[in-house]
Amino acid sequence: MGSQKPRILPWLVSQLDEGRLEGVAWLGQSRRRFRIPWKHGLRQDAQQEDFGIFQAWAEASGAYTPGRDKPDLPTWKRNFRSALNRKEGLRLAEDHSKDPQDPHKVYEFVNSAAGDFPEPEASPDTDGRFSTSDTQESVLEGLVNGMNLGPIPDEGASGLAVSPEYHPQLLLSPNSDIPAPYPTAGPPENPLKQLLVLEEDWEFEVTAFYRGRQVFQQTVFCPGGLRLAGPEGGDRTLPGQPITLPAPEALLADRVAKGYVSRVLSGLAGGLALWRAGQGLCAQRLGPCHAYWAVGEELLPDSSRGPDGEVPKETAGSVFNLGPFVTDLIAFIEGSKRSPRYTFWFCMGESWPQDQPWTKKLVMVKVVPTCLRALVEMARVGGASSLENTSLDLHISNSQPLSLTSEQYKAYLQDLVEDMDF
Repeated sequence: MGSQKPRILPWLVSQLDEGRLEGVAWLGQSRRRFRIPWKHGLRQDAQQEDFGIFQAWAEASGAYTPGRDKPDLPTWKRNFRSALNRKEGLRLAEDHSKDPQDPHKVYEFVNSAAGDFPEPEASPDTDGRFSTSDTQESVLEGLVNGMNLGPIPDEGASGLAVSPEYHPQLLLSPNSDIPAPYPTAGPPENPLKQLLVLEEDWEFEVTAFYRGRQVFQQTVFCPGGLRLAGPEGGDRTLPGQPITLPAPEALLADRVAKGYVSRVLSGLAGGLALWRAGQGLCAQRLGPCHAYWAVGEELLPDSSRGPDGEVPKETAGSVFNLGPFVTDLIAFIEGSKRSPRYTFWFCMGESWPQDQPWTKKLVMVKVVPTCLRALVEMARVGGASSLENTSLDLHISNSQPLSLTSEQYKAYLQDLVEDMDF
């Protein structure tokens, strides 16, 4: 005999009406707004009843059978949230998940009252079980299945691959808060997570400037990261894909400038390595040439303030974290005037051009992860602060275009943030 998998909205309404789950309740007689407890799983005062709604849905949907399956609270919570985020008739009205006393979220039915949901229509699945017809979920699953994502690498808890060619000092221990990868048996529910968190080969656009003049630009996929090196620094035994900066002889007219640029490039030696690590990017210089970095605008570096830091030599240093970037992107969509920055500027062999023209510096290199640029451009196309349900096309690296409404895009970003901060 097969079992029936309910649709989440009618099922949720029944749970609200019964009132048996701790903290799950209607707000008002209209039965349009309701609250869900949303306590962080790592809080010291967390108790099993705080997560009853997530376990109840896991059992009802067939994802968890007590006594047979191992409890998996992070997955229950993620699946419950993702299921709600995909519903066009439901929106997150208030987010109090960070409230120290009463962490919870308030959801609201937008176009219908709670009693307007028809009974679920079950149909047999290929394995003999029953699944509910749900147009919205079917469309989104089709989008994900149609994307050219490739297999998820088996690289331990972080799900992120670091090239085995890396020297031991460049290997960082991923943050333990990073959620485990989705099982390989099926695609993840959030396509942005697959593209941003689990994708090992980000695409980078690298542009080099000598004395303010653009002399080089290349866009590359780097499974093990990249390495900015001079003409003599293309040693394949070192970590990362070498990006060879050109010799200045045929590019600069000033003989003195040529000599100084050549000295900087020679000082790079093994180069400057930049690679994915956990939720972010790390950098390390492999030669004697000092380098300073900052995250700035794509058109020009921010010389009105100092650098964000100096690239270390003995250890790897973090230069970017995906979590704050996505949080700032959501704020930008909601009306923040400033979009998150995603462009990395490196000043080689000299101090950062603070309060002086950056065009006077000998060697400046700009690195842009194209997936981050695509996310910001998608927000701008959607109007940033506009909540119009327009259709947006997301193009990231070599994957097929992903079409989402602006509301779906925002929901997926929120989903991604919470996965990083369970």
